[in-house]
Amino acid sequence: MRERAQINKAAWEYRAYEFWNQQASPSEKAAYLKKDPKARLRYHQKYFENISGLKIANPCGSNGRIAVPLALLGADVTVFDISEENRRYALELAKEAGVAIRYVVGDFCEIDPARFGDSFDIVYAEGGVLHYFSDLDAFTMALHVITKRGGQLILSDFHPFRKVNPSGSPMMSVYQMTGGDYFDSQIHSGDVAYQRFFSPEEQKLFPKCSLRYYTIGEIVSAVARAGFTIREFIEHPNFDDKKLPGEFTIVASK
Repeated sequence: MRERAQINKAAWEYRAYEFWNQQASPSEKAAYLKKDPKARLRYHQKYFENISGLKIANPCGSNGRIAVPLALLGADVTVFDISEENRRYALELAKEAGVAIRYVVGDFCEIDPARFGDSFDIVYAEGGVLHYFSDLDAFTMALHVITKRGGQLILSDFHPFRKVNPSGSPMMSVYQMTGGDYFDSQIHSGDVAYQRFFSPEEQKLFPKCSLRYYTIGEIVSAVARAGFTIREFIEHPNFDDKKLPGEFTIVASK
């Protein structure tokens, strides 16, 4: 495992299982997801019509909040993630929801092509994961490797505009970290996503993450260089201010 991946693994294995349970126990979360699994896919629902029997990969799938709804809709789902704590919660969540998912723990950029190459009908990476990878080309190449010929990539993430937009708590931290420089390309040391939900004294004990924030141009180019054909590029409004971009989605085919 690469050095920066080891740093992020240590961060995401510190009290993550405890945090997920503080938010909702696996049984509580499962009951919520089962009410309307398709709704949990938000504005990506249209890409997941008639997915029963399809093989779907969910890189950086965290606690299973996306994998379990996909499984409830009939898909054969595999999560790739770096955290054993995330895996523990996700498998408990799947069990409570009455579905099975596969969960592979490791550095996604070191994925085994012999085992996972050309395996998945849909590869769905979402929820703010790109900044954990210091080598964006290695990440998008791994996405390409596991996608079947004729398969589809759905890549959704926070909009890089947050690098120059100081509004909102999570965006403010990115703005401060990059100095408001949209073209900042430094590797930063920052907090794991859920750290702010703990007390100030507890937060001092958290390991730091290794973070790199990209521009839209860097992201789109990396997807293209990996060998994907980009079909759609969609920008979604910010949750707090609809006049500003908040997230984006790239839909591409192999």
